[in-house]
Amino acid sequence: MAPSPKTVHAMAAKYAAAWSSQSPEGVASFYAPDGKISINGGDELAGRAAIAEMATGFYAEFPDLIVHLDDIRAAGSQAIFVWTLEGTHAGTGNKVKVQGWEEWTLSDDCLVASSLGRFDAAEYDRQIAEGI
Repeated sequence: MAPSPKTVHAMAAKYAAAWSSQSPEGVASFYAPDGKISINGGDELAGRAAIAEMATGFYAEFPDLIVHLDDIRAAGSQAIFVWTLEGTHAGTGNKVKVQGWEEWTLSDDCLVASSLGRFDAAEYDRQIAEGI
C-alpha cells in the first residue's frame, strides 16, 4: 500500500533536514537500499553508497548547504519534492540560491525507490561564478 500524503510530507521535511545536516549517510537513508537518483538527465546513481557519495560532493561544494522544503505533492506511490538549495560555494565564495524538484517513486515503507531531480544548471553555474 502506498504511503499516505501526510506520511510523505513528514518524510520530505525530514529529507530536507537531512540535506541541511551535512550527513551524507543521513541523506542516503531516505532511499531504498537499491534506490536510484538521476539529476538533470545525468548518469543514474544506484544504491545508498553512491547516493551518499553524491551528497558528499554537494557538501564539499557548499559547506553551509541548506535545503528548504518548498512544496510536496503526493499521489499514491508518486511524489514531487520541490526544494530550494542555499549555500556559499567553497571555490568562489559566492552565495547560491537555486530552486528545483525531485520526482519520486516511493516504496510502500516511504523510501525513495527512484528520483529524477531537476534544476536550472545554467543559473546554478552562473550563481557559482557571479553570486546571487
